[in-house]
Amino acid sequence: QVQLVESGGGSVQAGGSLRLSCAASGRTFSSYVMGWFRQAPGKEREFVAAIRWSGASTYYADSVKGRFTISRDNAKNMVVLQMNSLKPEDTAVYYCAAGRWVIFSDYGRPGKYDYWGQGTQVTISS
Repeated sequence: QVQLVESGGGSVQAGGSLRLSCAASGRTFSSYVMGWFRQAPGKEREFVAAIRWSGASTYYADSVKGRFTISRDNAKNMVVLQMNSLKPEDTAVYYCAAGRWVIFSDYGRPGKYDYWGQGTQVTISS
């Protein structure tokens, strides 16, 4: 019912910026939570940020607070992750996810999301 496609990944130097987009298709997303996760080689999938489609309430991992901003564009059915002041430790494959029944305390848990995009590579050089 829901399809997610990420774009915007690439390679930048430390201190630079990238803008990731997640295009969502389906019926309605008013009740969904949209999340961004990332996974580096040899590590588990890590929560980055989440936003509720309706109301735009947001939640961020401590490691990205003040640097990353998640937002949504209802007209385009799109979720955006603006990443500033990038660090080498931000290097990972970034995934967009959608969950129908995710409550606030579960925003950071990958298992609570129902749909996932294919991922987009982000590489930050020092």
